[in-house]
Amino acid sequence: MKKNIYLIYCLVALTSFRLAFSQKEYRQYQPIIMDFEIEATSETASENPFTDYCLQVEFTLKDNVFSVPGFYAADGNAAETSSSSGGTWRVVFTPNTAGLLEYKVSFKKGKNIAMDEDIYSGEPIRRHDGKRGSIKVVLPHEEATGFNARGRLCYANSRYLHTENGEPLLKFGANSPENFLAYADIDSTYAYDPEKSFIKTWKPHVKDWRTGDPVWQGTKGKGIIGALNYLASKGMNSVYALTLNIEGDARDVWPFLSHRKSDFKRYDVSKLAQWDIIFSHAEDLGIIMNLVTQEKENELILDDGYTRDERKLYYRELIARFGYHKNIIWNMGEENGSAPWWPNGQNDQQRYAMIRYIKDHDPYKNPVVIHTMPDSESRNPILNKLLHFDKLDGLSMQVSNIENIHNDIMDWIQKSKEAERPWIVMMDEIGPWHTGTKTDEDDPAHTALRQDALWGTLMAGGAGIEWYFGWLKPPHDLNAEDWRSRNNIWEQSAIAFKFFKKLSYKEMAVLDHKIRNATNYCFGKEGEIYALYLKNGGTESINLEGFKGKFEILWYNPRKGGDYIEGSIEEVDGGTWIQIGSPPSETNKDWTALVRKVK
Repeated sequence: MKKNIYLIYCLVALTSFRLAFSQKEYRQYQPIIMDFEIEATSETASENPFTDYCLQVEFTLKDNVFSVPGFYAADGNAAETSSSSGGTWRVVFTPNTAGLLEYKVSFKKGKNIAMDEDIYSGEPIRRHDGKRGSIKVVLPHEEATGFNARGRLCYANSRYLHTENGEPLLKFGANSPENFLAYADIDSTYAYDPEKSFIKTWKPHVKDWRTGDPVWQGTKGKGIIGALNYLASKGMNSVYALTLNIEGDARDVWPFLSHRKSDFKRYDVSKLAQWDIIFSHAEDLGIIMNLVTQEKENELILDDGYTRDERKLYYRELIARFGYHKNIIWNMGEENGSAPWWPNGQNDQQRYAMIRYIKDHDPYKNPVVIHTMPDSESRNPILNKLLHFDKLDGLSMQVSNIENIHNDIMDWIQKSKEAERPWIVMMDEIGPWHTGTKTDEDDPAHTALRQDALWGTLMAGGAGIEWYFGWLKPPHDLNAEDWRSRNNIWEQSAIAFKFFKKLSYKEMAVLDHKIRNATNYCFGKEGEIYALYLKNGGTESINLEGFKGKFEILWYNPRKGGDYIEGSIEEVDGGTWIQIGSPPSETNKDWTALVRKVK
């Protein structure tokens, strides 16, 4: 259904008010589009359609109330027409449960009313303001999969991402290119600094586009849609994407009419409609959009870092246009905060304010995380003050030395647990900054990354990992447009993903103190199951004191995957320290052992 959402826009005749669907009922987790027609205006009208109109629809479903912001949609089909004018305002809402959905419309106009918290401000648009109605919502189709079956991403008072049906979800994917949306087929996408032009065609992935996949304006979009298809085909489920990099590294992604400050309160409707097509396709594929709302260099570009009219409008537009998707993470900023090497960052109060605003105004409460500094010296002073802040759901970790990843993730998981606000701790940017993840040509085995970053993250209880491409050698973090350049790291990630999907990892914890070798990792549930990662192969001992019974020992190859294999010892008696024996082959390479109670 969602792949055809823009076709629906074209087919439904314009009226003064319309629900953009033809069926009498909607499915749970299926977006409902409501369009409201008034007099035509434009993106550049003197009466600014983004600031001086406020459309808000309150949806009530059982005991749940969602106050959903609307947005200016130009002619209602801007992705196809590139229109910058028209009289269509739109609300998109995704119901999270079945039942009778009731709604009430508030539509007003007035100077800067879109950022005004006073419900009594503004002049009602009488054609629509105060309208009420109801829509029947039924359960998802039995054959629904992914987010359409499990529901949206959410924070569940846990170190892991969850979906609304209560299932935990590990995140694996691409952290590069950070300017994923700097795509030539997207309207008005350009680099204003000729020396930093990294606009993409995604041409290597056009061949991955499939018949029936979305496009716009004839054949546009095939490259970036194909890129998402490729990533999903490798078992990956996450993409890191900046939505604003003015003054940043590449300077080619923003939602405004231009990169000039005079346009920061005017949005490019067709560009954002095309972004929405991309996010919709990612959602259909089960891919999370890790949307990074600002870059290190531009933390102060909106309202000098405060949450005033520019920033409020920015977050309102993001929420209104994309918040309905079930695959969204709001990432509040790359390397957020001041550091000795970049002092011009947001302060504590500015950071609290922007996090609070997006969390309070997003009706869906999509997960909110913040991207960290690369080292503990610059990271800790900022994060320690956020530990008790109940609006922040987790960390988008950057760690410059991959050998520190395991301990750094354990540290923040433990700190947030002690603060009674468990954080989702995601490993999103591996260092060092100049190298990151090399190409398969330069590092085909990715041994260190597999050992310290991939398994180091997961065995620490981390929520998943994304792969950053470094800066020095292309295809790098800014100019990459062929994800096949790191095919081997996707495959090794999928191997680890397969292993963890078979575990009740939500119930497991770090048990490194239960084994002898400090370079190895242990993750388990005491007395029941233990996963041991042996970085350099060999053997290991584990403490089973206090847990009598039989324990079987199986081996899993983290380099090649496959089924569990028996090693030199198949079964042991618990109750004491035991040797797990040797892996079945290549005993000097890394292996994962599973020790679990059988009786």
